[in-house]
Amino acid sequence: MTMRIAIAGAGNVGRSIAQELIGNGHQVMLIERAPAQLRPERVPEAEWILADACEVSSLEEADVAGCDVVIAATGDDKANLVCSLLAKTEFAVNRVVARVNRAENEWLFTEQWGVDVAVSKPRLMAALVEEAVTVGDLVRLMTFRQGQANLVEITLPSDAPYVGEPVRSVPLPHDSALVAILRGKRVLVPTPDDPLEAADELIFICTAEVEDEVRAVVLGKAADLG
Repeated sequence: MTMRIAIAGAGNVGRSIAQELIGNGHQVMLIERAPAQLRPERVPEAEWILADACEVSSLEEADVAGCDVVIAATGDDKANLVCSLLAKTEFAVNRVVARVNRAENEWLFTEQWGVDVAVSKPRLMAALVEEAVTVGDLVRLMTFRQGQANLVEITLPSDAPYVGEPVRSVPLPHDSALVAILRGKRVLVPTPDDPLEAADELIFICTAEVEDEVRAVVLGKAADLG
């Protein structure tokens, strides 16, 4: 499905997100208030608007209400919060994603401020480091705050109980789902008959309440005691 996506902030982060989304076939609009950052030649496929994403009138002119997603990607947490709140409350945007620049501000990026998904660069970097070096434990990659669900990863050790078994044999708890298997350079959409292999990176979506249960099931009951 092609989506119309508005990105507030056309710095390196905003442009990188725009290029990725355009490459995936989406329509992207970059909103930037600093004339010096307005460089349409950097992402020529995007629509560029010189405006302040914290102003209701600017968002109206940009027709943000017609967007499927708004991404608040500026380097200013206050601006990202205001943009998120306006997008959700004034324009009823279905999905609002916000960049968190300072870890101490992360607690503010909740549904009360209109944020569906908060991406904290420090947390994401730490999670990616953990994910790269941790085998046999659960690593939280991202939190989807509106649904109170988390994206988590478990790298299977060779002695995990379901190595060699098909996906259907793993008795996952309610409120959890295996959404992807990363195997080497491949990304697999799991089917019930797919066998699990040692060193597979399993990506789950689950509620925080069942994370420990997912960990215990996938790694073995003893893992829950450690």
